[in-house]
Amino acid sequence: MPRVAERDGDIEAEHPCRFDAEAYSGRGARYSRRHMAIAYIGMGANLRSSVGDPASTLAVAAERLGAYGRIQAWSSLYRTSPVGFLDQPHFVNAVIAVEADLGPRLLLHRLLEIEAEFGRDRFQSIPNGPRTLDLDMLIVGDLVLHEAGLDLPHPRMAQRAFVLIPLHEIAPELVEPRSRATVAALVKSLRADQPGALDSVTLLRGRDWFAAR
Repeated sequence: MPRVAERDGDIEAEHPCRFDAEAYSGRGARYSRRHMAIAYIGMGANLRSSVGDPASTLAVAAERLGAYGRIQAWSSLYRTSPVGFLDQPHFVNAVIAVEADLGPRLLLHRLLEIEAEFGRDRFQSIPNGPRTLDLDMLIVGDLVLHEAGLDLPHPRMAQRAFVLIPLHEIAPELVEPRSRATVAALVKSLRADQPGALDSVTLLRGRDWFAAR
């Protein structure tokens, strides 16, 4: 999902750790190890991988995510225009919601592992360039974190139509914990602030691209 500057700096591989309730707290709410928050994960690809075209890659990656929690919902697939680095194919994007039984740092580590499985190397990628797979944590429960290599909610999701449109499809009333705005409100703001931005995202395929097991 290579759209804006510093895209490859969003998350980095670091040592995984188990969820610590004292270390990770939402705004006004503590999380215990028994709590399983809903993680909303942005998915994107515009290059073929070992399993096929970008849509096939997203489907298999979604299956991999199912190993780390219960899949709660997934959006349709969307065709989106590249931003920042324009000389590349259009992207296929979606958002998936997982009731994760991992803490955010360990979940991040698992996302990077899945990306690597499909040929993605964040440290060798062209900034904003083409990629076989991109998995970004957007929102995880009510967590608000700003740590080395890990920001929650995703700091640029409110400016990304390719994130907001599929997220709005499955969770329009979801509250972004930092701003306390709903996803529906964020879409409305983006439409007002960046006229035409939403036009860069078009429906490619309905939700039949994936079937949770």
